[in-house]
Amino acid sequence: SRLSGTSLNNVRKQFAMLFQGAALFDSLSVFENVAFPLREKLRMKGPEVGQRVEEKLKEAGLAGMGHKFPAELSGGMRNRAGLARALVMEPEIILFDEPTTGLDPLMAKSIHDLIVTMHRRFGFTAVMVSHEIPEIFGISDWVAMLRKGKIALMAPSAEFQRTTDPEIQEFISVGGTVVLPRPHDS
Repeated sequence: SRLSGTSLNNVRKQFAMLFQGAALFDSLSVFENVAFPLREKLRMKGPEVGQRVEEKLKEAGLAGMGHKFPAELSGGMRNRAGLARALVMEPEIILFDEPTTGLDPLMAKSIHDLIVTMHRRFGFTAVMVSHEIPEIFGISDWVAMLRKGKIALMAPSAEFQRTTDPEIQEFISVGGTVVLPRPHDS
C-alpha cells in the first residue's frame, strides 16, 4: 500500500537510528546534534528543546557535555551522544547499526549495557545489526541471522544458540565461545 507524505512522516517519527560511529555532525555541538531531530522533524523551538536535550544527555551519561563538539569526544561518548539523539524523539523503534564498531571491549560492553538500560526504561523496540558473537546473545531477547538476503533463523536467544543448522553453528563458533545456560542438576 502507499502512504501520503503526511502519513509517511508520521510513521518515520516512530523510528530512530543509532548509526555506526554515531554519525554526528562535526560542525554542531553535542547539544545541537541531539536537538537536530526536534528542530528539523518536529519544528520544535524554545525551552522545551533545551529541557529534552539536557534530559537525554543526562540519561546517556553526558550531563554537562552539550557544549563539546564530536571531535572532542571519545568513541564511546560519541555513541552515547548518538543514542541521546535517537532517544530525544521518544521513538517506538530504534535501529542500531553496529553500535560498538571501533570501540574497545570495555567500552563496547558499556554501550551494550546502556542500550539495555534505555530499552528497559523507555520500552522501545530495539533492532540491532551486529557481528559481535557471543555478546549479542547476552543482550538480545531474539536473534535472527540472514543468509543470502533472507532470514535463515529467528529464535529466542537461547534457542538460537542450540540450533542444529551447521552453517549457523559454524558462524556462532567462529565468533567465539558461546556460553549456554547450565542445565539444572538432577
